[in-house]
Amino acid sequence: MRVRPPAVAGRFYPADPEELRDLVDRLLDEVCGQPRPVPPAAVVAPHAGYRYSGAVAATAYAHLTVAPHAVPRVVLLGPAHFCPLDGMAVPAVDAFATPLGIVRIDDDARTVATALPGVAVDDRPHDGEHSLETQLPFLQRVLGPEVAVLPVLVGRTQPESVAAVLTALLAVDGALAVVSTDLSHHLDEPSAHERDRRTADAVLARDAAALRPDDACGHQPLRGLLHHAAERHMSVELLRLATSADSGAGRARVVGYGAFLLRDAAGGRTS
Repeated sequence: MRVRPPAVAGRFYPADPEELRDLVDRLLDEVCGQPRPVPPAAVVAPHAGYRYSGAVAATAYAHLTVAPHAVPRVVLLGPAHFCPLDGMAVPAVDAFATPLGIVRIDDDARTVATALPGVAVDDRPHDGEHSLETQLPFLQRVLGPEVAVLPVLVGRTQPESVAAVLTALLAVDGALAVVSTDLSHHLDEPSAHERDRRTADAVLARDAAALRPDDACGHQPLRGLLHHAAERHMSVELLRLATSADSGAGRARVVGYGAFLLRDAAGGRTS
């Protein structure tokens, strides 16, 4: 079995398995409110160090705890921060590892995805990338060790292409989409609040065209999800907005974080 080892354990989240498990569980337990009995069709969560964005991410993942066995597949999309990428890249390896264990790659989903235009099998963009890896410990804790995940890094591409991948992969009963993105970067705190509120309004309106590159580092996968959501008349709910300053970082240059929940027109899943 070919396994991608964790690249940011010990930096973005604890490398010790027990410490990581306890941290994720505590973040989930601290989420206020009760999730609805039906899991969402998609979530949007940030991918910074857990010290800064973990509580925001937990507000999204807490909604998956109500029916973990109802989510057999996760399509995980995020930006490639370090490798120039045209189109989308799925890994060739068989699994991703975190300190909590192995996350199996959904080979059936990979086969479906790579039959679509703009999707290639390429491990290189995934090497060292944190945007997808940081989501895995949450998925392992809320969905269990048997969950199958297809990690998709999204580069320069049209929202329609990303939406086509989502349409194909979410056709499986119980499939869930997760988009990993932070929001504004390195603005002062008041400017970040203003920018992120505008971005949140665009997400709530499912307006992919309104998102600009400096609104979110994962604007490409997020635009694709919004295009898909508009096609399917999905509802979008804002769960939380925050910045790194809320966790004790400086206020002169902050990073924004947001968590969103998407449901189909009937209030449940897309399939």
